[in-house]
Amino acid sequence: MSGSVDVLAIITGFIASIVIYNISLLYGTVGEIMIEKSGSLNLGVEGTMAIGAILGYLAGCMTNNFFLAVIVSFIGAGLCGLIFAVLTVTLQANQNVTGLTMTTFGIGLYFFIGRGLGDKWPALLNISNMKAANNQISIPLLSKIPVIGEAFFNRSILTYIGIIIAVLAWAYLKYTKYGLKLRAVGENPATADSAGVKVTIYKYVHIIIGSGIMGIGGLNMGLILGGSFEGSTCWINGYGWIAIALVIFANWNPSLAILGTFVFGLFNSLQYYSGSLVYAFPHALGWLSNIPSQFFKALPFIITAIVLIISSINKNRSAQPSAIGMNYFREDR
Repeated sequence: MSGSVDVLAIITGFIASIVIYNISLLYGTVGEIMIEKSGSLNLGVEGTMAIGAILGYLAGCMTNNFFLAVIVSFIGAGLCGLIFAVLTVTLQANQNVTGLTMTTFGIGLYFFIGRGLGDKWPALLNISNMKAANNQISIPLLSKIPVIGEAFFNRSILTYIGIIIAVLAWAYLKYTKYGLKLRAVGENPATADSAGVKVTIYKYVHIIIGSGIMGIGGLNMGLILGGSFEGSTCWINGYGWIAIALVIFANWNPSLAILGTFVFGLFNSLQYYSGSLVYAFPHALGWLSNIPSQFFKALPFIITAIVLIISSINKNRSAQPSAIGMNYFREDR
């Protein structure tokens, strides 16, 4: 009987780990979808999430106010989006180069601030309200369902907010007139402009909002990792790049992004739970013990590369905006 209880606990823990690590990806993916639906391609997700993470975390720790941390995270990352919009929409800079520059800038600022604080870096365990942000919130009845109840319906507040944002973004794009206009801008900005849509405003607003959403995902990643600044690796640690690939995996659909990030979260969680899964299912999953741990760490990035290859081959069913990555010159209408 005790063995079966252990197996149940391992399965529950594994699924919960998937949910924990996929939520930051969900924020990054939904934010990038909003930006790409406006016809802009922002490769600066990694840097934007890093800035949202460190600014939000420090603001929350200094004020002991979690909700202020979320707001600062959103605004800080949104300012990154504003810079990107000024450079690519107004000044017509190359979007790929600008996005990569934003990643370099964001990660550089992350390390500059973190190393500059040094021993003064605030510890999450000493900040009551920030620590409480990671506390699990149980949804009545649903959280009592065996295995999935604990894994899905007993999570932190940022987990629930991430799901809500994804669903609202999907409904916004699909059912509102503003979402329709946004999709028109991403498909053919000249036609949208001729129909009276203020293309520049739509691009600015959605680039800033999308970047702000990414920033909250960065803050969530910092909280998951306990808010400790090691000085060697960034909290985001490649999640921004995976989020860009997940946009394609989700076919530019925020609701499908929930499923897509769950799949990638599964691959990421294998590096932590492969040993436990072998213990729980020695006959079915014993082969996992023969795989080097380094492979599991690389697996999310390997899957990312596979997704990009498949998407480049099969473009017929893609919902990619037609004008993505192309600067719009109003005079060329």
